[in-house]
Amino acid sequence: FSLKELHGIFQWLVESIFGSLDGIIVGWNLRCLQGRTNPNEYSVALDFLDPSGPMMKLVYKLQAEEYRYDFPVSYLPGPVKASIQEQVLPECSLYHNKVQFPSAGGLGLNLALNPFEYYMFYFAISLITQKNSPATHHVSPSNSAYFILVDTYLKCFLPTEGSVLPPPSSNPGGAIPSPTPRSPAVPFSSYGMHHTSLLKRHIAHQPSVNADPASQEIWRSETLLQIFVEMWLHHYSLEMYQKMQSPHVKLEVLHYRLSISSKHHGSPAQSSYQALHAYQESFKPTEEHVLVVRLLVKHLHAFSNSLKPEPLSPSAHSHTASPLEEFKRVVIPRFVQEKLYIFLQHCFGHWPLDASFRAVLEMWLSYLQPWRYAPEKPPQSTEPLPRSVPEKWASFIQENLLMYTKLFVGFLNRALRTDLVSPKNALMVFRVAKVFAQPNLAEMILKGEQLFLEPDLVIPHRQHRLFMSPTLGGSFLSSRSPAVTDASFKVKSHVYSLEGQDFQYKQMFGAEVRNLVLKLAQLICQAQQTAKSISDHSAETMASQSFFSWFRFTPSEVNGSYTGNDLDEIGQDSIKKTDEYLEKALEYLCQIFKLSEAQLTQMMMKCGTAQDENGKKQLPDCIASENGLILTPLGRYQIINGLRRFELQYQGDTELQPIRSYENAALVRLLFRLASLLNQRFADQMEVLCSRDDFVGRLCRYHLTNPQLIQKIRYSPMVRDRTSHNWGPRISLRFLASYRTLLSLLMIYFLASWFYVGPVGCTFIILTGYFLYAVIMTFFFEGWKPHEH
Repeated sequence: FSLKELHGIFQWLVESIFGSLDGIIVGWNLRCLQGRTNPNEYSVALDFLDPSGPMMKLVYKLQAEEYRYDFPVSYLPGPVKASIQEQVLPECSLYHNKVQFPSAGGLGLNLALNPFEYYMFYFAISLITQKNSPATHHVSPSNSAYFILVDTYLKCFLPTEGSVLPPPSSNPGGAIPSPTPRSPAVPFSSYGMHHTSLLKRHIAHQPSVNADPASQEIWRSETLLQIFVEMWLHHYSLEMYQKMQSPHVKLEVLHYRLSISSKHHGSPAQSSYQALHAYQESFKPTEEHVLVVRLLVKHLHAFSNSLKPEPLSPSAHSHTASPLEEFKRVVIPRFVQEKLYIFLQHCFGHWPLDASFRAVLEMWLSYLQPWRYAPEKPPQSTEPLPRSVPEKWASFIQENLLMYTKLFVGFLNRALRTDLVSPKNALMVFRVAKVFAQPNLAEMILKGEQLFLEPDLVIPHRQHRLFMSPTLGGSFLSSRSPAVTDASFKVKSHVYSLEGQDFQYKQMFGAEVRNLVLKLAQLICQAQQTAKSISDHSAETMASQSFFSWFRFTPSEVNGSYTGNDLDEIGQDSIKKTDEYLEKALEYLCQIFKLSEAQLTQMMMKCGTAQDENGKKQLPDCIASENGLILTPLGRYQIINGLRRFELQYQGDTELQPIRSYENAALVRLLFRLASLLNQRFADQMEVLCSRDDFVGRLCRYHLTNPQLIQKIRYSPMVRDRTSHNWGPRISLRFLASYRTLLSLLMIYFLASWFYVGPVGCTFIILTGYFLYAVIMTFFFEGWKPHEH
């Protein structure tokens, strides 16, 4: 094919692979394509889209001719789309000199992208747009072709060893040129003092683009990373977006909007309303989305940690440092830190309170531990002691202080609202506590907080400086940026750039957060007691099971008690795991916040998590009143989270309770009618017999009255208007409708037939035996009832 023909089918080919932006065309559905289920299609897709495969060769061929392809602005992330529609240029250099107004009769704004950018835009955004694809709950995201391709592209264009492989070129003597700067098609106002591209800074000292191949690897690496970050992380609400803007940026945007409104007759209110709607687009990242972002974070840590040690002479460094090495130094603070922080805040605040939050949690913990991806390996030791965090990571912790402190407080607030009896929720608390309990980490975080809380010194050369974010003023880690006078300024610049100048910082080791940790420790102790009680209840239930459990009339069904948790279905192993996770989590929290055993004991006594005299779990927190017990807010919280429960029992008339699963419904209704007729017919006679003081009266009271029913009614506040009801002697035949009773009678008749005893004779023997049993029970245990349900 000629280049002109390839240029004509390129857009169609990209859409056929990754699907359309509106989600109607699914394409190859790389997110569901797995080698285990579709090995042939899987291998073909990976080979075709490999960095050295046919598709990328086509991209490089078209790149050499400087073709441009339109990408609709309407499909960009909400904040970027809204700013471009208001003619305010985003700070990311990815969008510079690319936005174009539509021609006459055109539909909306477009980005003019080169082939490499166009391909990567579609590849990255397909993770978000293809939400109407077939059900993926049976597919493991980490084994999909899309996940493997992301990993392959990261390893190719952001290598941890060596340099980026040069692209294959059809030109015999030169490399494919990087995109040349183009004059802007539309006048745009900038968000502020955006950083210049690493590529442009490097090329400024080069005689030509093709003279140094290193500039090519920086261009592709930087473009790939910017596209991934913009498509996957640049999503948040209008309030969050406004808060992260520095004051001088807000002022510049305001001046520009006023100038636009004065030049045009149309009212700017409409565009502002459209921008507000675009900013507030509902963004709900999926678990697969979070897993891909975690892969990006882990690789960027490995990429940044592969930076070669700096030479002793600064002048030597300035001449020998390659663009790729400089890119490694600034990649996290300049390109990722800000947007990842906002993305994590969005997930912490909007993710459902279920076990799927584990993906977000692991992504956060991966970012907090860059030392896990350092090239040097810890020494192997026979004792599994936790590895101390090296001192060289103190600067990273200080420059990412909010990632550690504010998000930790956000996790505490989530953990306080979850059911810690669940093994998956207990595991998440254990994971966070274990990470923050690493030796030397808490001390480094505390040091960072102390640096932030230091009072500002009146330093003349600093009074005119603004706290600027890495994206607006350069990298914290770059040696080419202005020298930072002290560590305190670095920490404050990080906090204020992400949260604004008016941010009220909440200390992680302050009194307020410490109270939250104590509340979490209380819930952990309560959850341990709950898991123990459930485990004991399960053991008792298993021990009491008999042959009759096959017929669904076990003793646990008699009173209709409710356990309030599903751990019985999970099994004893999961209960043991829950207890282990919670015990270790409590131990780690004590290490981090220096909690003493005396504090824990006092806290457990205050919350009533200790078992009572009978070894049973206490009731939920409530207040006694004239109408009975009234739940307090703490009691409601305990019930909702399954920490405590009431032992629910039927308190009404046993004849009118709902039909149980171990009873025959037709027999219950039939026997109730029969008993009602007998009670109406012989009510006076039964009353006279039960009022006698001799043995006959005691025998009749034993069979015809239920004194415990009157006691239950007396203690129930819901039936006080029925206490005047006549609960006198009566006949109850409901026990004959029980499958247990029917099966017992059937077995007795069957055994009697072996001894040639007929049904009439067997019935007489049963009645005689029961009469003798009743006489004995009347003499010794008059208050005990034979047929209570």
